[in-house]
Amino acid sequence: MKPRKYDMGARQQAKAATRDAIVTAAIDTFMAERSFAITLPAVAQRADVTVKTVLRHFGSRDALVEAAWSRAYDEVMAERVPPRGDPEAALKVLIAHYERRGSVVLAMLTDESDPRAARMNNAGRLAHRQWVDEVFADRLPEQTAARLRLIDVLVVATDVYAWKLMRRDRGLSVDEVHDRMLLMTEALLAATDLTEVAAEAR
Repeated sequence: MKPRKYDMGARQQAKAATRDAIVTAAIDTFMAERSFAITLPAVAQRADVTVKTVLRHFGSRDALVEAAWSRAYDEVMAERVPPRGDPEAALKVLIAHYERRGSVVLAMLTDESDPRAARMNNAGRLAHRQWVDEVFADRLPEQTAARLRLIDVLVVATDVYAWKLMRRDRGLSVDEVHDRMLLMTEALLAATDLTEVAAEAR
């Protein structure tokens, strides 16, 4: 009985490893082609398995894409986790994320004809807004309308398009992009602080 249990455990591990390799290959293919229109042969070749093996694990191309999208989203969220109470360091984390994923994100934003791309983009927009809310929480107004107003402009100042304008179009270095993003966010927060002080003085 013991050899059989060992064989079953080894088989399960091998099966899980193959499934993991296929999902990784799907993500890598998506990253390379910057499109959800990936083909099973392309994924199978990258994973060094057959198309039949891919289908045996996932059943269909759509199911594979869903699994790959789910993992890619989790990886992106993990990359963007900001340090607590340190907006300057949080911006460095964000810019490092843009350096790694920015090209793919920009490609996805230019074509939302695929429902999955539209869903990923919408999820990304919401996640970035939540990121801004978390990073700058200590400096945001308590009043709802003023808070939402400030979050709107902080989202723009830290958006992937802001990174593109400075890094790609302007040709600034990573450190220079960080300097400019910090300048923008601090200016916006300082302006809000002054507005609140003036309102309290009335």
